[in-house]
Amino acid sequence: MAPPTPLLAVRGSEGLYMVNGPPSFTESTAFQRDSGKNCKAVAFSKDGSLFAWCNGEKVNVVNVTRAELLHSFDLPKTVCLEFSPKNNVLATWQAYATAKDGTAGVPNLQLHDLKTGKCLKSFIQKKMQNWCPCWADDESICARNVNNEVHFFENNNFNTIANKLHLQKVSDFVLSPGAQPTKVAVYVPGSKGAPSFVRLYQYPNFGGPQSALANKSFFKADKVTMLWNKKATAVLVVASTEVDKSGASYYGEQTLHYVSTGGESAVVQLPKNGPIYDVAWSPNSVEFCAVYGFMPAKATVFNLKCDPVFDFGTGPRNAAYYSPHGHILVLAGFGNLRGQMEVWDVKNYKLISKPVASDSTYFAWCPDGEHIVTATCAPRLRVGNGYKVWHYTGSVLHSHEVPGDQEMWQVSWQPFPDGVFPQRAVRYQAVPGEVPGAEPKPAQAYRPPALRNKPVTSSKLHEDEPPQNMKPQLGGNDKPLSKTALKNQRKHEAKKAAKQEAKADAHQGPAQAQTPQNTVPAITTGDPEVDKKIKNLKKKLKAIEQLKEQAAAGKQLEKNQVEKIQKEAALLKELEDLELGV
Repeated sequence: MAPPTPLLAVRGSEGLYMVNGPPSFTESTAFQRDSGKNCKAVAFSKDGSLFAWCNGEKVNVVNVTRAELLHSFDLPKTVCLEFSPKNNVLATWQAYATAKDGTAGVPNLQLHDLKTGKCLKSFIQKKMQNWCPCWADDESICARNVNNEVHFFENNNFNTIANKLHLQKVSDFVLSPGAQPTKVAVYVPGSKGAPSFVRLYQYPNFGGPQSALANKSFFKADKVTMLWNKKATAVLVVASTEVDKSGASYYGEQTLHYVSTGGESAVVQLPKNGPIYDVAWSPNSVEFCAVYGFMPAKATVFNLKCDPVFDFGTGPRNAAYYSPHGHILVLAGFGNLRGQMEVWDVKNYKLISKPVASDSTYFAWCPDGEHIVTATCAPRLRVGNGYKVWHYTGSVLHSHEVPGDQEMWQVSWQPFPDGVFPQRAVRYQAVPGEVPGAEPKPAQAYRPPALRNKPVTSSKLHEDEPPQNMKPQLGGNDKPLSKTALKNQRKHEAKKAAKQEAKADAHQGPAQAQTPQNTVPAITTGDPEVDKKIKNLKKKLKAIEQLKEQAAAGKQLEKNQVEKIQKEAALLKELEDLELGV
């Protein structure tokens, strides 16, 4: 049986519609287009069978496979939607508003039973950040962060709090993916000189620090991002500060920490200083890729010992995306970069293609692991809105641009459960594209008129580092460097660079020292006071010479500057008298 064709949902000022994925790219008949210009939110269920959207009047839920409307909820102001993992509950969030008399507003977070259509429970959730409750994959547990506590509900019974995790000021938490037992990663920000920390617990063992599976504390953290791997054996923590006190980076300061459920934790040593732009787990759960360092940024794959496995060198990039099967990795530079992508075969660490998706604000892998969508969406960019579907070998298979007076706000692939699409062998030869000339011409560097007829001399601000395999080669003695060796190597390189700078200064020193030797030697009187007067007079006369040159060049002088020039004769007479008295 042939695998299904994923749908691509498109939301914008033209309305909401779905497009059939490769190879046809026609508008889907499984979803009737909603032409309303006020579609605020859309969401697919985790298995892709259900789809919900709010059109500014109602929240509608349809079964995509049967093209059937299941429910319609009267919630016109909904701006966020989320399905529970097994499609039993739909969570909706509206902006919180207090009553005119200042009393508490009505509950704005609703949980709806998708079998009956009834509202299971309503909560007050003031902030949009972390608005949605988190479910375990089998829906046995659901959790919410309420007033520095994490409240746990079991089997979608929201009337009874089954368990609480109480720590001082819990700021964020993440439930582990996959099967039971569920694990919880919690973050508590530091205060009054105490460090911030991330702890891992196994539900429902919340008996204090002793019951934690692992604990990692650190300073320099205003916020953190916690990323579980697919097998729920480890968490990557990106800790960041809003301001870099050293002044080295506009982006603040980031550090990357590794915490395992076995209790091990480590700081991931990144060989280049600068921001951490992105971190991504491989779907195999035993490797992760980090993109970091001042531009041009480095990208490195690490193993679970936090040792580098492969270094992709430097380049214009700020994001990493593994394919659903984990066999291909895309390194890309979006946002303030030009949209260059590098597509790598992860097994052999070979470069497959280098397409360019200019002005892209969104990137996503298709669930089939073969195709990619890049999009330019408003409000990030309001001109040139549209999307392109690529094959990973670099060919553009379909391109859609919205009219100039319209905007596109979002595109989203229909998800599918793991195993629906088989992994195919990696191809290096580009597949035939339906859109010719997808590769833009490289922009020419500006050259001033005086240099336009002269030969081009290449001058790079940075020398790009080539990719290199960090794994030990079989039969060779090249072992991957330990953390201590890496630290020593960096110290050695820093010393070497300092020596070279000192040498350069030493070469400049004699050159500067030679210039005074060519001038007339200074006359000394033996009287320090007279020598000082002569020196000051010469200084004033030199300033007058500069003013006269400026006047000759046509510059309008100030009144006090003109007066200085008029004093020249008197100063010369005074200097002559002092020198004659020698």
